[in-house]
Amino acid sequence: MPDAFYEPDGELLVATELTRGPWDPGAQHAGPPAALLGRAIERLPDGEGFQVGRITFEILRPVPIAPLRISAEVLRPGRRVQMVAAELSVDGEVLMRARGWRLRTAPLAIPPDVVSTPPPPPFPAQEEGFVFFPTEHELGYHSAMEVRFESGGFMEIGPATAWLRMRHPLVAGEEPTPLQRTLIAADVGNGISASLDFRKFVFVNVDLTVHLERMPVGEWVCVDATTLPQPNGIGIAESVLSDSEGRIGRALQTLLISER
Repeated sequence: MPDAFYEPDGELLVATELTRGPWDPGAQHAGPPAALLGRAIERLPDGEGFQVGRITFEILRPVPIAPLRISAEVLRPGRRVQMVAAELSVDGEVLMRARGWRLRTAPLAIPPDVVSTPPPPPFPAQEEGFVFFPTEHELGYHSAMEVRFESGGFMEIGPATAWLRMRHPLVAGEEPTPLQRTLIAADVGNGISASLDFRKFVFVNVDLTVHLERMPVGEWVCVDATTLPQPNGIGIAESVLSDSEGRIGRALQTLLISER
């Protein structure tokens, strides 16, 4: 059994079965590759004192469970604001792109009545099993992540609130960073808050945008999600992201919705 989502192999990162998503046994859930692109952005030079404020992932095609090549660059250097980008490719084909802003952080005296961080949703005290989308495979994203639902569920219709924690490192031998812990969880919004029966409808996200007001503390990230479908076959999944101290940001997904 693998003990990480990815194993280093020279200049490549080899995806393990822990990255498997629910729809195609040969394709990854979008969360792990998003976190991998975030890892590449974190490793770019001149990032000390900066935080990712916004990052958008364009999902061009499903990412196979295969060796991946990751590249990243600073598109717009700056002393206070930097635009950054990263790409994920397999056999020379780019399958996923990320672009975002790194912002310099600095202490700022803001009146207490202006800063009002909503408290986090309740954390389920006891670990409870959950029903994942039907899959014939024991290993995958569903087994690699510990999930505790405060409300809703993968197989329930309507909004849902779930706390998620990585059971394994993103890359073997490395401790996951706060950004990686956030990005690997942020993509579950449309999966946990379906407004339509997944047996009759398909709702695929073509992107993921994450806005971060601050980085999370601790291992757990909460995703409080709602999916809003429209009769034209387009929808949006909105998620508020939190840690044990309260809100940390928001995630948005653009959805293509169709009948099966």
